Amino acid sequence: MTNQHQSLLDALNACVAACENCATACLQEQDVKMMVNCISLDRDCADICALTARLVARGSRHGMHLLRECAEVCKACGDECEKHGAHMQHCKECAEACRRCEQACRAMTA
Repeated sequence: MTNQHQSLLDALNACVAACENCATACLQEQDVKMMVNCISLDRDCADICALTARLVARGSRHGMHLLRECAEVCKACGDECEKHGAHMQHCKECAEACRRCEQACRAMTA
């Protein structure tokens, strides 16, 4: 496995963890209804990052196809989390992980 592949896998797995943590923390917020879109995107992002990581790790040619979609979902999740990042640390950390993952996915498809 190349260093670029390992860096991508690290970014994907870090994004999964950050999104799962963010979704769980959002569910504990006082106004959960305000966080519905964030929670939904966290879950979608975690799922696509996990699937992409598995396919990339095993060298599947289909993993490369998912990278574009993964980057799009990471961008959407990062954008949503940034809206709450000023007052919610879990959203700030998630947005940062999503940005790193988005960049890693785009770099691999370039």
